[in-house]
Amino acid sequence: MLHVSDSLILPGLSIVQILPRPDKVALVAEPKATSSCCPRCGRESRRVHSHYRRRLGDLPWHGRVVEVRLQTRRFRCDETQCAQKIFTERLPDVVKPSARRTTRLGQSQLAIGFAAGGEPGSRLARKLAMPVSGDTLLRMIRAAEFEPPKSPRVVGVDDWAWRKGQRYGTIICDLERGRVLELLPDRNADAVASWLKRHPGIEIVARDRAGLYADGARRGAPEAIQVADRWHLLNNLGAAMRLAVGRHRKAVRAAGVAWSAERGDVQQGRTQSQINAAPALDDLRRQRQDERRDRYAEILSLRQAGLAPRQIAPRVGMSVRTIERWLASGGEPEHRRPPARNTCIDPFRDYLEQRWREEQRNGVALWNEIAQRGFEGSKATLYRWLEMRRQKPDREAATAARRQPPSPPSRRACAWLLSEESNALDYAMQRFLHHLFEQAPELEVVSKLARRFAALIRGDDEAALDQWIVDAAGSELDGFATGIARDIDAVKAAITHSWSTSPVEGRINRLKTLKRQMYGRAKYDLLRNRLLAAA
Repeated sequence: MLHVSDSLILPGLSIVQILPRPDKVALVAEPKATSSCCPRCGRESRRVHSHYRRRLGDLPWHGRVVEVRLQTRRFRCDETQCAQKIFTERLPDVVKPSARRTTRLGQSQLAIGFAAGGEPGSRLARKLAMPVSGDTLLRMIRAAEFEPPKSPRVVGVDDWAWRKGQRYGTIICDLERGRVLELLPDRNADAVASWLKRHPGIEIVARDRAGLYADGARRGAPEAIQVADRWHLLNNLGAAMRLAVGRHRKAVRAAGVAWSAERGDVQQGRTQSQINAAPALDDLRRQRQDERRDRYAEILSLRQAGLAPRQIAPRVGMSVRTIERWLASGGEPEHRRPPARNTCIDPFRDYLEQRWREEQRNGVALWNEIAQRGFEGSKATLYRWLEMRRQKPDREAATAARRQPPSPPSRRACAWLLSEESNALDYAMQRFLHHLFEQAPELEVVSKLARRFAALIRGDDEAALDQWIVDAAGSELDGFATGIARDIDAVKAAITHSWSTSPVEGRINRLKTLKRQMYGRAKYDLLRNRLLAAA
């Protein structure tokens, strides 16, 4: 005998009959109430016009689908002035008008849709005996309504990428409560200002250095304090320093030569094969460097002729972003790639070393041997290892090579060294900076200014910022200081307030996860509702 479980009881309904099936449980039910209210005028009526049956899906029972066969009624409205003469019975605690699932089943399916999306949610719901199509889940997500958030006091604003480098949107978060407030489909000052006007009472707006967000916050919440994000400030400083170092590329190169000469002959400790191979490798590097230099000269000439980067890009066969980066740095980039490492061959390295000592040099034979021992890599991988093994120095030469001085730092590494305190660097790097400052005294000024600015941002003395801007005027950081002066109030607020956009970045990571999970169906309405539900 099948007993009525508490999970099968629906409020306001009486279970008349239970019809069990191997894969389904059908419940015949009818309303307990004897009357219903007209949806138009609200008057209660007891005059039954007719009956009809509704089939509703409900929460599963013991892994089986539940179907409710509801005997519902139509009533006549007793209000003579009401335009609604006949109306169907309303059961707000059980089902919505015209719905084909109970309210509680719809809530469960909607939670699955928010968590997993369309088709993945459909597959999960089917496993849980709550079958629903992926398209229906997406319609439910789109139609979901959210309780309006409490009036925020501190908000964070940042951008997120629909497609990196091409199209961006805006995300707004409540920093005090740690939740997403709104997702805007584009990145412009008007949209931000409009949203802020609809939410009065905002006292603090944390943002990045983008001028459009500063303008939007100024127009939408003129009384609010704008706080520039500290990480973005230090990142902007690093970019300015890399540009400064790029303008002194010859000085960096000369300092590297002097530093290497001071540390000793870089060829010392190499094997004869490495010394013989070095000129060919150096020639190849020099050739590629010359090619990059010629490419930059071509870009520079086109730029001087009045062409924009987007017009130069198709002529030289490069992307617009690369051309903008080359022009901003004042020269062609410096390429330093770490040597490739064949990790898949590591478990067989000891065996190969043993066979090498046994004078086995045949690549095909060695590949067959390790393939029988479980190696799944290609022959090319083994051939690369053999080539590196042939060039590997003996133990004495390797020991001498480890004593060689490191290669001079790249321009990017130079920018980092300039921002570090001298007592935090080892003696070798201190000597390199000594040679660099001899070649380019302007970079010594940059180093002192950078350390002062970083200390200001990490401290609480906002008054010293004005003097720093005066001292940086006319230096290699003049452009960066000009930008700080334009945004002086927000930068000072970054020193005196603890708010930042770091929590917003965490929400953007969640947004990226949802966006990639939805593949090509991550349209704005779906993405917004899923993100707000996750918040």
